[in-house]
Order: sequence, then structure tokens, then C-alpha cells
Amino acid sequence: MGVKVLALIPARGGSKGIPRKNVRPLLGKPLLAWSIEAAKNSKLIDATVVSTEDPEIARVAREYGAEVIDRPEELASDAADTLPVLQHALRCRPAETLVLLQPTSPVRESGLVDRCIEQFSQARADSLATGFMCKFTEYGKNDLRRQDIEGFFYDDGNVYVMRADLVLKGDRYGQRIERVLLDKEQNIDIDDDFDFFMAEQVLKRRNGRG
Repeated sequence: MGVKVLALIPARGGSKGIPRKNVRPLLGKPLLAWSIEAAKNSKLIDATVVSTEDPEIARVAREYGAEVIDRPEELASDAADTLPVLQHALRCRPAETLVLLQPTSPVRESGLVDRCIEQFSQARADSLATGFMCKFTEYGKNDLRRQDIEGFFYDDGNVYVMRADLVLKGDRYGQRIERVLLDKEQNIDIDDDFDFFMAEQVLKRRNGRG
């Protein structure tokens, strides 16, 4: 039987930038735990699952209160796309709305997840993403001042909300797309040791440990 709102945290064992990244300690708990706790603290999420092929990640996920979906090996390689992972999770744990929380985005202000779900619902959107306005341009190709560059919305990987039926049909986005702008601290997406260091400093300060 399905649930209305399902939080999915995809966490595979392999990581080239930072080995064993998803279980690496960040301020005393595994990186993965920050996203599980964000989902568990939500008032609107009905179930929280971690999709993984890795036994240690599965153990940590259960320790912090998440369910575990055993991900097939072919969906856990470097070349694996995100969409089949989402579809596999929804077939294992059906839902109406899917909330994707990347474990590499540990900085989330209190209430962010529910704010995203509420905006998604009120707008009757097909999908929603958090992010920032990107104004990067190639050197030598733009003479405009930075403040005059219109830029574009770039999703930061922190929170995604999607209609599950569209995902199962192979469409992550749909026609009605909502966007939530976040501050730079919440834009942090851990891919290397410097990102990890930055996340650690931000969380220390936010938790009064700096």
C-alpha cells in the first residue's frame, strides 16, 4: 500500500571524490544521517527510505530510523542515471509525491523540507527544486556587468519534490515547475574534501559549536 509523501535518500557505496563519503562522520554523525533527520523532522513526510546497495550504509540508515530499499548493482554504478533509481524506489515503496533529499546536501534550515512540499502542493506543480540564480559566463564571451546578467536558475541538489506518477512515466520535471531560492550555505553540495570542510564549518556555526 502506498503513502502520500515519500522521502527518498539515494546513497550508494562507491564515491571517487571522497571514499565512503555517505558514512563519513560530520560533526559526530554520518553524512547520511543529516538528510535522514531532515526527513524525519518533517511534519508532511509519511515515510523515509534510503536506496543503497551497500550493507554499511543500510545499517546506518536503519540506525537513524529510515527504511532501506536494496538497490540493484546496475543502479549503483558511476554511470547509473538518477531517474531509474527513483523509479525503482517508487515501485518498491509506492507514493503520490516523491521528495528527493541528496545526502551530499547536509545544510538545511529548519522547516525547509515542509516549506518545499507546501509550495509544491499549493502551486499544484509537477516538480519543484531548490537552488540559486547562476550568473557564470565564459571569460571573454560576455561584457555585461555581473549585476546586469540575467542568469538562470540552477538546482543545488538540496530538495526536490516530484509527482510520483510522472517519475514512473520517465519524466522528472513535467510542465509546471516551481523553484525555491536558497542562501549559499544551503547550496553546499559535497563532492570533495573542501566542500566537506565548508559544510562542517557552516553546521558548526548554525548549531552553536563554532
